[in-house]
Amino acid sequence: MKALMKALWIALGLGLGLAACGEKPQTSGTRKADLSPVQGTADVAYTAPGWKAGDAASWEAQMKARAQFGQNEYSRSSAP
Repeated sequence: MKALMKALWIALGLGLGLAACGEKPQTSGTRKADLSPVQGTADVAYTAPGWKAGDAASWEAQMKARAQFGQNEYSRSSAP
């Protein structure tokens, strides 16, 4: 009887251990954008001043300015 209980506990432990390894990947598949980033949003509160929605050249200029001045820590920090 003890040997049977021990075997059942071992089988239960192995079963739970293997069940923890069986998780499926949680990917959403391919990402599909409704509009291109150049089109922008309908909400004016989230647009940068001077940017024209739908104008690719204006979009590129805004992205270049943002990368150079807004998100560049070297240009934002003061020199010691």
